[in-house]
Amino acid sequence: MIYSVSGKLAFKGESFVVVEAGGVGLKLSASKATIAALPAVGGENAGSVALFSHLHVKEDALDLYGFSSEAERDFFEMLIGVSGVGPKSALAILDTGPLDELAAAIKENRPDLLTRAAGIGRKTAERVILELKTKVESTHSGSMVEKMETDSDLVEALTGLGYRRDEARAALGRVDADMKGAEERLKAALKILNAKT
Repeated sequence: MIYSVSGKLAFKGESFVVVEAGGVGLKLSASKATIAALPAVGGENAGSVALFSHLHVKEDALDLYGFSSEAERDFFEMLIGVSGVGPKSALAILDTGPLDELAAAIKENRPDLLTRAAGIGRKTAERVILELKTKVESTHSGSMVEKMETDSDLVEALTGLGYRRDEARAALGRVDADMKGAEERLKAALKILNAKT
């Protein structure tokens, strides 16, 4: 298994990056959060990047997946261990929120929060919960799920205002976790989004 990849960031797309290591350009599919955390290609902070990785072996392909942390990679590997969840579905689930919130949704038996991931139906979400409920750790899962529900509604509100879904999620991810009210979180997210333009 390829444990990690480090090298120069050569390309950054919506669903994958290319890291040049030892004269070879390695394509790594990644979650939106991992991609957003990487520097711009050719920017001031450009240079060497390091990603934890998972090599997925299929009959007709070898696919490499990159992660910003070991925790994200471990969560991904737990997800693909669930019957019916492939790597693309696992990345879609990772894109729905931070790991602690996903763990909380699993602990609190909330398939509706997992079905927000592209391509994840209710049966698959219920299978994920059934198989992973005893494997994930989550403290304060009730309040985490409440925040997840609020943020999901706020993502819809922000997309209604013309922002892209990934932009809205990223902005809400930067809002102070202690800020609870929907109106306050929306104002803070709008401030973050407007500061970018």
